[in-house]
Amino acid sequence: MRLYHAVMRRRMFCTTSLTAALLAKPGAAAAAVLPAREPPGARRLRLRHAASGAVFSGIYHNGHAADPVAMAELSEVLADTRTGKVRPFDVEAIDIVWEMSRRQRMAELIVLSGYRTEATNREVNGAANSQHLRAAALDLQIATSQFDSFGDAALKLGRGGVGFYRAHGFIHLDSGVVRHWIDGGGPAVAVVRGPPPRTAAEQRIDRLAEAWANLRRR
Repeated sequence: MRLYHAVMRRRMFCTTSLTAALLAKPGAAAAAVLPAREPPGARRLRLRHAASGAVFSGIYHNGHAADPVAMAELSEVLADTRTGKVRPFDVEAIDIVWEMSRRQRMAELIVLSGYRTEATNREVNGAANSQHLRAAALDLQIATSQFDSFGDAALKLGRGGVGFYRAHGFIHLDSGVVRHWIDGGGPAVAVVRGPPPRTAAEQRIDRLAEAWANLRRR
Protein backbone atom coordinates (compact mmCIF):
# COMPACT_ATOMS: atom_id res chain seq x y z
CA MET A 1 0.00 0.00 0.00
CA ARG A 2 2.85 2.34 0.87
CA LEU A 3 4.42 1.57 -2.51
CA TYR A 4 1.14 2.45 -4.26
CA HIS A 5 0.91 5.82 -2.50
CA ALA A 6 4.58 6.54 -3.24
CA VAL A 7 4.09 5.82 -6.95
CA MET A 8 0.97 7.98 -7.07
CA ARG A 9 2.75 10.87 -5.33
CA ARG A 10 5.64 10.59 -7.85
CA ARG A 11 3.21 10.62 -10.80
CA MET A 12 1.41 13.68 -9.40
CA PHE A 13 4.75 15.43 -8.84
CA CYS A 14 5.95 14.68 -12.40
CA THR A 15 2.62 15.79 -13.89
CA THR A 16 2.60 19.01 -11.87
CA SER A 17 6.23 19.77 -12.77
CA LEU A 18 5.62 19.15 -16.47
CA THR A 19 2.48 21.32 -16.44
CA ALA A 20 4.35 24.14 -14.74
CA ALA A 21 7.18 23.91 -17.25
CA LEU A 22 4.81 24.01 -20.20
CA LEU A 23 2.92 26.98 -18.78
CA ALA A 24 6.19 28.81 -18.21
CA LYS A 25 7.37 28.09 -21.78
CA PRO A 26 4.46 27.80 -24.26
CA GLY A 27 6.73 26.45 -27.00
CA ALA A 28 8.13 23.68 -24.81
CA ALA A 29 5.39 21.20 -25.72
CA ALA A 30 6.14 21.45 -29.44
CA ALA A 31 9.87 21.17 -28.78
CA ALA A 32 9.31 18.03 -26.72
CA VAL A 33 7.19 16.37 -29.43
CA LEU A 34 9.02 17.35 -32.62
CA PRO A 35 12.07 15.19 -33.47
CA ALA A 36 15.42 16.88 -33.97
CA ARG A 37 16.07 17.84 -37.58
CA GLU A 38 18.78 16.04 -39.47
CA PRO A 39 21.65 18.30 -40.52
CA PRO A 40 21.73 19.20 -44.24
CA GLY A 41 23.75 16.65 -46.16
CA ALA A 42 23.52 14.02 -43.43
CA ARG A 43 24.32 10.51 -44.63
CA ARG A 44 22.03 7.81 -43.28
CA LEU A 45 22.75 4.12 -43.80
CA ARG A 46 21.29 0.80 -42.79
CA LEU A 47 23.52 -2.29 -42.92
CA ARG A 48 22.83 -5.81 -41.68
CA HIS A 49 25.53 -8.45 -41.40
CA ALA A 50 24.16 -11.75 -42.69
CA ALA A 51 26.47 -13.88 -40.53
CA SER A 52 26.13 -12.16 -37.16
CA GLY A 53 22.76 -10.47 -37.56
CA ALA A 54 24.29 -7.22 -36.29
CA VAL A 55 22.63 -4.06 -37.63
CA PHE A 56 23.69 -0.46 -38.03
CA SER A 57 20.92 2.00 -38.77
CA GLY A 58 21.44 5.72 -38.51
CA ILE A 59 23.49 8.73 -39.51
CA TYR A 60 27.23 8.11 -39.75
CA HIS A 61 28.18 11.44 -41.39
CA ASN A 62 26.75 14.91 -40.76
CA GLY A 63 27.64 16.24 -44.20
CA HIS A 64 30.93 17.72 -43.04
CA ALA A 65 32.65 14.91 -41.17
CA ALA A 66 32.07 11.33 -40.12
CA ASP A 67 30.64 10.77 -36.63
CA PRO A 68 33.30 8.86 -34.64
CA VAL A 69 30.69 7.17 -32.43
CA ALA A 70 28.67 5.99 -35.44
CA MET A 71 31.85 4.82 -37.19
CA ALA A 72 32.77 2.82 -34.08
CA GLU A 73 29.34 1.17 -34.20
CA LEU A 74 29.76 0.42 -37.91
CA SER A 75 33.16 -1.10 -37.23
CA GLU A 76 31.55 -3.40 -34.64
CA VAL A 77 28.90 -4.52 -37.13
CA LEU A 78 31.57 -5.13 -39.80
CA ALA A 79 33.96 -6.99 -37.49
CA ASP A 80 35.65 -10.25 -38.48
CA THR A 81 32.94 -12.87 -37.97
CA ARG A 82 35.30 -15.75 -37.10
CA THR A 83 37.17 -14.00 -34.31
CA GLY A 84 35.03 -10.98 -33.49
CA LYS A 85 38.09 -8.78 -33.95
CA VAL A 86 37.26 -5.16 -34.74
CA ARG A 87 39.29 -2.74 -36.83
CA PRO A 88 38.25 0.90 -37.45
CA PHE A 89 36.49 0.82 -40.81
CA ASP A 90 37.55 3.05 -43.67
CA VAL A 91 35.19 6.01 -44.07
CA GLU A 92 35.75 6.15 -47.85
CA ALA A 93 34.50 2.57 -48.22
CA ILE A 94 31.40 3.40 -46.18
CA ASP A 95 30.85 6.49 -48.35
CA ILE A 96 30.91 4.33 -51.49
CA VAL A 97 28.37 1.93 -50.01
CA TRP A 98 26.18 4.84 -48.87
CA GLU A 99 26.29 6.39 -52.35
CA MET A 100 25.30 3.08 -53.92
CA SER A 101 22.39 2.61 -51.51
CA ARG A 102 21.23 6.15 -52.34
CA ARG A 103 21.49 5.69 -56.10
CA GLN A 104 19.82 2.28 -56.06
CA ARG A 105 17.23 3.36 -53.47
CA MET A 106 17.97 0.39 -51.23
CA ALA A 107 16.58 0.76 -47.72
CA GLU A 108 18.89 -1.92 -46.32
CA LEU A 109 22.12 -3.51 -47.52
CA ILE A 110 23.05 -7.06 -46.53
CA VAL A 111 26.77 -7.54 -45.80
CA LEU A 112 28.38 -10.93 -46.29
CA SER A 113 31.91 -9.86 -45.39
CA GLY A 114 33.51 -6.72 -43.97
CA TYR A 115 36.80 -6.68 -42.09
CA ARG A 116 38.85 -9.90 -42.21
CA THR A 117 41.86 -10.96 -40.21
CA GLU A 118 44.67 -12.59 -42.18
CA ALA A 119 43.63 -16.03 -40.91
CA THR A 120 40.02 -15.51 -42.02
CA ASN A 121 41.15 -14.15 -45.35
CA ARG A 122 43.26 -17.25 -45.99
CA GLU A 123 40.39 -19.51 -45.00
CA VAL A 124 38.05 -17.94 -47.56
CA ASN A 125 40.79 -17.88 -50.23
CA GLY A 126 40.86 -14.10 -50.31
CA ALA A 127 43.52 -12.21 -52.27
CA ALA A 128 46.79 -11.73 -50.41
CA ASN A 129 46.42 -7.96 -50.69
CA SER A 130 42.67 -7.92 -50.12
CA GLN A 131 41.14 -4.61 -49.09
CA HIS A 132 39.16 -6.59 -46.49
CA LEU A 133 42.42 -6.83 -44.50
CA ARG A 134 42.50 -3.07 -43.94
CA ALA A 135 38.74 -2.80 -43.25
CA ALA A 136 38.14 -1.04 -46.55
CA ALA A 137 35.92 -3.53 -48.42
CA LEU A 138 32.41 -4.93 -48.17
CA ASP A 139 30.83 -7.87 -49.96
CA LEU A 140 27.15 -7.07 -50.45
CA GLN A 141 24.45 -9.64 -51.13
CA ILE A 142 22.55 -8.48 -54.21
CA ALA A 143 19.32 -10.01 -55.50
CA THR A 144 19.52 -11.52 -58.99
CA SER A 145 16.96 -9.01 -60.27
CA GLN A 146 19.17 -6.10 -59.13
CA PHE A 147 22.58 -7.58 -59.84
CA ASP A 148 23.19 -6.01 -63.25
CA SER A 149 21.79 -2.57 -62.42
CA PHE A 150 23.73 -2.42 -59.16
CA GLY A 151 26.94 -3.52 -60.86
CA ASP A 152 26.57 -1.02 -63.71
CA ALA A 153 25.87 1.78 -61.23
CA ALA A 154 28.95 0.81 -59.22
CA LEU A 155 31.11 0.95 -62.36
CA LYS A 156 29.68 4.34 -63.35
CA LEU A 157 30.45 5.65 -59.88
CA GLY A 158 34.14 5.24 -60.74
CA ARG A 159 35.34 4.86 -57.17
CA GLY A 160 37.43 2.01 -55.80
CA GLY A 161 37.19 -1.65 -56.72
CA VAL A 162 34.11 -3.49 -57.96
CA GLY A 163 34.06 -7.28 -58.04
CA PHE A 164 31.25 -9.33 -59.59
CA TYR A 165 30.49 -12.72 -58.01
CA ARG A 166 27.24 -13.66 -59.74
CA ALA A 167 27.38 -17.36 -58.86
CA HIS A 168 27.60 -16.45 -55.17
CA GLY A 169 25.12 -13.58 -55.36
CA PHE A 170 27.31 -10.74 -54.16
CA ILE A 171 29.20 -7.68 -55.36
CA HIS A 172 32.44 -6.53 -53.77
CA LEU A 173 33.03 -2.81 -53.19
CA ASP A 174 36.20 -1.25 -51.79
CA SER A 175 38.00 2.09 -51.54
CA GLY A 176 41.22 0.97 -53.24
CA VAL A 177 42.36 1.99 -56.71
CA VAL A 178 39.70 2.06 -59.43
CA ARG A 179 39.45 -1.40 -61.01
CA HIS A 180 36.89 -4.15 -61.64
CA TRP A 181 36.81 -7.89 -62.19
CA ILE A 182 34.53 -10.89 -62.61
CA ASP A 183 34.85 -14.10 -60.67
CA GLY A 184 34.86 -16.99 -63.13
CA GLY A 185 34.69 -19.70 -60.51
CA GLY A 186 38.45 -19.65 -60.00
CA PRO A 187 40.83 -16.71 -59.71
CA ALA A 188 39.27 -13.33 -60.38
CA VAL A 189 39.66 -12.25 -63.99
CA ALA A 190 40.18 -8.58 -64.78
CA VAL A 191 37.57 -7.01 -67.02
CA VAL A 192 38.35 -4.38 -69.61
CA ARG A 193 35.26 -2.66 -70.90
CA GLY A 194 35.38 -0.70 -74.12
CA PRO A 195 33.07 2.19 -74.94
CA PRO A 196 29.39 1.29 -75.49
CA PRO A 197 28.39 0.61 -79.12
CA ARG A 198 27.35 3.67 -81.12
CA THR A 199 23.67 3.97 -81.95
CA ALA A 200 22.47 4.30 -85.56
CA ALA A 201 21.82 8.03 -85.04
CA GLU A 202 25.28 8.55 -83.58
CA GLN A 203 26.84 6.66 -86.48
CA ARG A 204 25.06 8.98 -88.98
CA ILE A 205 26.36 12.02 -87.11
CA ASP A 206 29.87 10.52 -87.19
CA ARG A 207 29.63 10.07 -91.00
CA LEU A 208 28.39 13.64 -91.46
CA ALA A 209 31.20 14.98 -89.29
CA GLU A 210 33.76 12.96 -91.27
CA ALA A 211 32.34 14.22 -94.59
CA TRP A 212 32.42 17.80 -93.35
CA ALA A 213 36.03 17.40 -92.23
CA ASN A 214 36.99 15.99 -95.66
CA LEU A 215 35.38 19.00 -97.42
CA ARG A 216 37.28 21.45 -95.25
CA ARG A 217 40.57 19.72 -96.06
CA ARG A 218 40.07 20.25 -99.82
